[in-house]
Amino acid sequence: MNTSRTADHALTHQYRDLYRALKEKIDTARLIQDPLRTLAYGTDASFYRLVPQLVVRVDNENEVRLVLQEARKRNLPVTFRAAGTSLSGQAVTDSILLQLSDNWKGHRIHNHGHSISLQPGIIGARANQLLTPFQRKIGPDPASINACMIGGIAANNASGMCCGTAQNSYHTIQSARLIFADGSVLDTADQASCLAFGNHHADLLDTLSRLSQSVKANTELANKIRHKYRLKNTTGYSLNSLVDFQDPFDILLHLMIGSEGTLGFISEVTYETVVDHPIKAAAMIFFDDMELACRAVTSLKSAPVSAVELIDRAGLKAVEGKPGMPALLSSLGSQAAGLLVDVRAASAEALSANLMAVTQALDGLKTINDIDFTQDKAIYDSYWKIRKGLFPAVGAVRPVGTTVIIEDVAFPVEQLAEGVLELQGVFQKHGYSEAILFGHALEGNLHFVFTQGFDDPNEVTRYAALMDEVAQLVAVKYQGSLKAEHGTGRNMAPYVELEWGKEAYDIMWEIKRAFDPQGLLNPDVILSHNANLHVQNLKPLPKANEKVDTCIECGFCESSCPSKSLTLTPRQRIVIWREIQRLIASGEEPERLTELKKDYDYQGIDTCAACGLCSTQCPVGINTGNLTRELRHDRHPDSKVGYWIADHFEGVTKTAKVGLAVANGTRRIIGDSGMMAITSVMNKVSHGAVPKWHKQMPKPAGALARIPVLQCADMAADQDDQKEVIYFPSCATRVMGAGPNAEDKRSVMEVMFSVLNKAGYKVTIPNDVESQCCGMAFESKGQFDVAHQKAINLNGILLAASDNGRIPIVCDVSPCLLRMKESLDPRLALHEQVGFVSTHVMPNLTVKKKLGKMALHVTCSTTRMGLADSFVQLAHQLADDVVIPPDITCCGFAGDKGFSTPELNASALKTLAKAVEGCEAGYSNSRTCEIGLSEHSGIEYQSIVYLVDQLSEASPA
Repeated sequence: MNTSRTADHALTHQYRDLYRALKEKIDTARLIQDPLRTLAYGTDASFYRLVPQLVVRVDNENEVRLVLQEARKRNLPVTFRAAGTSLSGQAVTDSILLQLSDNWKGHRIHNHGHSISLQPGIIGARANQLLTPFQRKIGPDPASINACMIGGIAANNASGMCCGTAQNSYHTIQSARLIFADGSVLDTADQASCLAFGNHHADLLDTLSRLSQSVKANTELANKIRHKYRLKNTTGYSLNSLVDFQDPFDILLHLMIGSEGTLGFISEVTYETVVDHPIKAAAMIFFDDMELACRAVTSLKSAPVSAVELIDRAGLKAVEGKPGMPALLSSLGSQAAGLLVDVRAASAEALSANLMAVTQALDGLKTINDIDFTQDKAIYDSYWKIRKGLFPAVGAVRPVGTTVIIEDVAFPVEQLAEGVLELQGVFQKHGYSEAILFGHALEGNLHFVFTQGFDDPNEVTRYAALMDEVAQLVAVKYQGSLKAEHGTGRNMAPYVELEWGKEAYDIMWEIKRAFDPQGLLNPDVILSHNANLHVQNLKPLPKANEKVDTCIECGFCESSCPSKSLTLTPRQRIVIWREIQRLIASGEEPERLTELKKDYDYQGIDTCAACGLCSTQCPVGINTGNLTRELRHDRHPDSKVGYWIADHFEGVTKTAKVGLAVANGTRRIIGDSGMMAITSVMNKVSHGAVPKWHKQMPKPAGALARIPVLQCADMAADQDDQKEVIYFPSCATRVMGAGPNAEDKRSVMEVMFSVLNKAGYKVTIPNDVESQCCGMAFESKGQFDVAHQKAINLNGILLAASDNGRIPIVCDVSPCLLRMKESLDPRLALHEQVGFVSTHVMPNLTVKKKLGKMALHVTCSTTRMGLADSFVQLAHQLADDVVIPPDITCCGFAGDKGFSTPELNASALKTLAKAVEGCEAGYSNSRTCEIGLSEHSGIEYQSIVYLVDQLSEASPA
């Protein structure tokens, strides 16, 4: 389906003209203007909605310059977008949205990791992964670091839990490449670039020098600026640059940090990195009331701590009883508060000294519990789980139709207790009794989270009154920051003058005009003349489906989604489904509704891998694949065909094997290109029943009956203590044999028997296995009743074979095992092949030699079952160098999607070939995934058990 079709009827003359100009140099597939995708791509994590007229996915600096120059000619505003995890409305627009393509992930490491140059499309956690070998990391550590991108981190001056004020982007930036409103480029690390920029932009540099001199001469204003930035502060522009620096290029560079795309585009940033201490300890410390907790924070300010997180009683109550939470939480008093104190060091000795200093700093303060620091990873992680679970805890229980608002303010630390108590009083006054409060207490930085509906004008008025009073309390009474780390955005733009005063506010406007004379870069963000901006263009969140209604549209899911570069992400699927349901309920815009539903079939349903990886990143645990499967069921309910296939499953699988044999024979005659041409026609005529040909289409697997099941096991048949295992070969491995280019032509079943027998196991195959299926193939297509029936049948057979769960059961395909775990009797001891081989087989084998360099693909189901670490450890037992491509999560083959919708697999794996260059072979644990991986990598992928069998021998008894 061509969703790139033009929609000139919806565009004004200027935008149509701009589109025509841009398509001369930018692929029209990256000029997006259809109603579905402009809404989907235009949505960010904030509670504002503006739908762009045009979304441009830019590939490089020249395209950014082109868009800026052409937009400037037509006086059209431009907004930049990285990951869209920002919370304050700084990445939405009703004009031109400039979005990063996948081509912005370059990096260069300098000076043994002491600095790093990063393009804006790199996710923050990936930057830290690159620095791990050097025991370094970037300074900023926002809670969204697994999803947010470097461009957003720098543009918002994001900080986080351990970064404080000393290690944010402002203080750790060395240089940057910048593109300005007129399309000019500046590399602040390049003297020639600075000289050329100075010749053409002397007025801008002169303005910055003049403003700096003026501010420094104004003692009162200069002191106010220094005071504001002793706190965490992202309200307005970085005026501290005017007092911290003299060189106009230094001032310019640091003004760009936290400018939220209103002064220019950051195309590369070079950070000075910070030490990543490997040894960590943490303690949860509880106090009778908030005042005592805040006094403890003051005492810890000069102690060697990495983080001190304050949590109020409402926050602690929100996570009571959840897995991993301390039982103590339920017994705390109504006024209690907690501190999560984190201490880190480079060595055990240094950590011990730091812990002693921290304990001494708290000496004399009354606590509810003993101060007990732990280095136990499980307990340490549970403490941080409390802290990180606060925001989603509110989001998961909010009324449908409301949003979750998270604001962050900063008080002077010495006034933290008074400020917190008054802030809690303001919430109560305005009826926000469910609000919870937590934050980075060392910096006086507090987040408050509450639910808010915007569909009722009275609710909007209540919210506006709350924010007015909060602004007076924080910015005026306590001279704090209304935005400590989330960025000013649209949400606090009306309050910037209140916080800073007219003199500083006028300077900010002068800076804006100097950089952007026409006011086209992200207008109304940071600075606005609209006093009601923060309560306009509010995002609707109507009831859509109970499976996704708790979505807060944060975007944390997007980086893990295999369709993110092809069609939609989980967040975007939910956005569009909500809009469809809103239009259905309201009866509005019937033509638009029809178009959205039609386009959603492909964008939302057909190209969703339903892999469930989104649930592993989602703060409220939403698996958008569950919605997709339900919609597939609604589109094609359980059918007679589905039931017939289930009832005749053995015959169907044998027919499939015959089909593979015939197809492979035909391939030898007419080649892959001929097969592709024929099957494309047959696929279209059969409405998808006949799969499209794939170059890696395997040969049929050998008959199960011909595999020598018990040859090795028979030798030990008289041993009473011989280990037993039930082997359930999935339908995929029963049908599909080795790939056309595989050196080892055995099927996965043959290899599994070899490995298990070699490890001394007596292997038993369940009766009637040829007719069995876990039901996943049916469930993924929305055939729920059929899938359930197949699971019931399999459950009975496995219970009988395993003596009601006494004997362990191993399955050779990870997605099938995940489905079995979710749907079969919990008495069954079900094992995925990687987990079983790692834990039970390898101790009985000796690795004779190692492979040099291998590629490893950890399937989505392996990740969801918590087996990723085991898989990696197994790979390291078998190879000297294990390559795990960093940008690839789910491969997108998704059962048979690789045959029916091959573009999903191709998009998900487009970076694979480059990532695995130099690898001798690739390994995974899903037969269908391995087909796509082989196709798009240039190397052969097989199950990891092949490598185990090739490199190992039975250990001596």
